[in-house]
Amino acid sequence: MTAENTEDTGNPENAESAENAESAENRVGAERSSRRLTSGPGTLLVWLYGVMVVGAVSRSVFQIATDFDKAPLAYTLSAVAGVVYGFITYSLVRGGETARKAARVCCAAELVGVLAVGTWTLVEPSAFADSTVWSDYGMEYLFIPVLLPVSALFWLRRTRTATR
Repeated sequence: MTAENTEDTGNPENAESAENAESAENRVGAERSSRRLTSGPGTLLVWLYGVMVVGAVSRSVFQIATDFDKAPLAYTLSAVAGVVYGFITYSLVRGGETARKAARVCCAAELVGVLAVGTWTLVEPSAFADSTVWSDYGMEYLFIPVLLPVSALFWLRRTRTATR
């Protein structure tokens, strides 16, 4: 067999080897991408988002169960915030390009929600009978709700450029 024949891509064995090598390379790239999302500052983001999941979901579940008639909009918004935090946490831990894109979309939506609800509660405080996680830009949560999506978007952008 000549060297020319061993490099033949028409050979099914060579094509299969090339596909396996490419598949293995993609798996390694995905694992690296996942590690980058949850390494360094990414670990802190995952931890903070996890804390926010617990805070927002437990608060909203308790308020919906006990006083839903008092402030249904506020309590529903807190529940939505908890679900968004949960999805972002999952996406950061999962890693990979699809999860990164989903996390970016959710972080952008979270930021829009925090800014909209925060502004709404400052402009018209009577619109909410009780506060939400995002009221006053998350003042009750040490402004973490407004700082977290900005930090996460920055981290997602930084790790994306690092993987290219």
